[in-house]
Amino acid sequence: MRRRLDLALTLVNEPNILFLDEPTTGLDHSNRMAIWQELRRLNKEKGTTIFLTTQYLEEADTLANQISIINRGEIVASGTPKELKAQIGNDLISMAFHSEKDPARAGELLE
Repeated sequence: MRRRLDLALTLVNEPNILFLDEPTTGLDHSNRMAIWQELRRLNKEKGTTIFLTTQYLEEADTLANQISIINRGEIVASGTPKELKAQIGNDLISMAFHSEKDPARAGELLE
């Protein structure tokens, strides 16, 4: 409710540009969907430009027309969700582990 109240207070003045820093972090599924619905409405009906930071790839894919991926303060990739997915390609690494220590070792090797 606190996050929803924060968003509501932000929207009282009907801003043309809205900056949101991880607005759905910690919310349950239904509240996340309600926030997503409101953001879509603002963009479509009011023409609000929304800058959204998120760690959730699903959220970026669902809401964004344009995505920039930032690593250590630098933009390392930018494009539409479809363009970025195409850049990544179809590489897939599948792993099975035999002991509890293996995932940590695999992470070290992948770095």
